[in-house]
Amino acid sequence: MRPQTVLFDLDDTLVHCNIYFEMVIEQFADELVTWFASDKLTADEVKKKQLEIDTARVAVQGFMPDHFPQSLIDTYHYFSSLTGRKTSKLEEKSLRELGKSVYEKQVEPYPHMVETLDLLKGEGHSLFLYTGGVATVQERKIKALGLESYFGDRVFIRRHKTTDALEDILKSHRFERELTWMVGNSIRTDIVPALETGIHAIHVPAILEWQYNIVDIHVQPKGAFLKVPTLREVPSAIAGYGGSF
Repeated sequence: MRPQTVLFDLDDTLVHCNIYFEMVIEQFADELVTWFASDKLTADEVKKKQLEIDTARVAVQGFMPDHFPQSLIDTYHYFSSLTGRKTSKLEEKSLRELGKSVYEKQVEPYPHMVETLDLLKGEGHSLFLYTGGVATVQERKIKALGLESYFGDRVFIRRHKTTDALEDILKSHRFERELTWMVGNSIRTDIVPALETGIHAIHVPAILEWQYNIVDIHVQPKGAFLKVPTLREVPSAIAGYGGSF
């Protein structure tokens, strides 16, 4: 098999991410249920509105670190307006700090991350990292887990992980599409763009998925479109399909 170019997503593909957001959202929902106790607000109502506000902002602004804390405050304002409860600067400050705390969590690798990257690197494949967000946040994760040893400077960080963004990367680096793979958990930002740009795609479902990432697929693959349960199966999936190259 000829050496392949393999682009890996970072959050919830190589490192844990959404579990920390879910922990904070649980805390946030509990807080609002307490504050709005006289209005009998439920945790499910809080979570539903926060998701609605958060995903709407991500669609416009991309993966920016302030969008999540702001979604908590906006949700708080929504229910304050709905119920007539007065807002408080102190409560707003508390919610902003709670939202920001998600970016301070210890970085933890996904199961089988090291062995998967070691194997692909040892087989001579070119590994790239393609992630959404801002450089300071994502570079902290990369450094914390020593991912430079696998990706070097072959790292792309984009606010919006769209088909256009991926197309720009493929063209500017002159990747051979029939030899290029995208590996990630997000149907929306990893798999659909890969299929629409004509490269191979491997879907590795997240342990705990963010609803924003789940969309229907309406594109016919030009190459491989594979789904594996964990990272550990990625090398064999590539080898199994790429053996014909």
